[in-house]
Amino acid sequence: MEEMQNSGRPYNKLISQEETTEDEPHLPSNQENQGMKNQRENNKLSENNIVRDISGEISKLQASYDAAVQIRDEVKKQLAMEISEQQVIKWEHEHQTLKVKDYEKQVEMLQVDIASLKSHLPMIKEGCRHCLPGWTFMSSSCYYFPFSDTFYRTSWNEARQFCRRQGGDLAIVNNREKFLTINQDLSRQASQSGFWIGLRDVEEEGVWKWVDGTRLTEGFWNVGEPNNLNNEDCAAVYPKSNPFMSWNDAPCNYNLKWICEMAPRSFG
Repeated sequence: MEEMQNSGRPYNKLISQEETTEDEPHLPSNQENQGMKNQRENNKLSENNIVRDISGEISKLQASYDAAVQIRDEVKKQLAMEISEQQVIKWEHEHQTLKVKDYEKQVEMLQVDIASLKSHLPMIKEGCRHCLPGWTFMSSSCYYFPFSDTFYRTSWNEARQFCRRQGGDLAIVNNREKFLTINQDLSRQASQSGFWIGLRDVEEEGVWKWVDGTRLTEGFWNVGEPNNLNNEDCAAVYPKSNPFMSWNDAPCNYNLKWICEMAPRSFG
């Protein structure tokens, strides 16, 4: 019995050790602990390096972004300035274009005036020979036109007295040649005022006579004229684009401009 018990001890001890080995956790040695510690430190260093690298890249990207934003803002500011300058240039161009058009109109008007003066040169030369100063020689007669806007206006009777004091009378426009010649001169005037002519119907309403006593055979009345609207017994011619509609009847006491006519001096 004792031998068996003694002989069983090693077995029990072996079993006990195996059971203890299987049930208890394995404790690492100091060398293993150090290795694991080093591994953790290496991993930590690696992670720190990655974080540092990423932070560096983020910083570079942020700097690039900030620089791009600054460049964008500067470009937008420059673009706004250029757009503003372009608008000013556009306005100035429109202004200059209007000025050019205005100059072109002035040139056209001057050309018309030059042509008119040239056409009047022969009449002026003849007028010096055949008409009083300030009178114009046209269609074998001398005519006086008070064109100036500063020149006073007067009634039909007073206008006739002015013409008669000069040796003439209010104009008698009793043929087509005279009519077109006078209206050609009137068409160059910007005045809206009428010009008395030597025609009226004071003796009998509707019977128009010239100052020399002859009856009107052909008139160049505006549409609806003469209408004797306000006891209108005297005739006046108004500058119009269509000269064949340029006559109106008007009250003889109206203050208008006038046209005088006088026979030319002798050619001798």
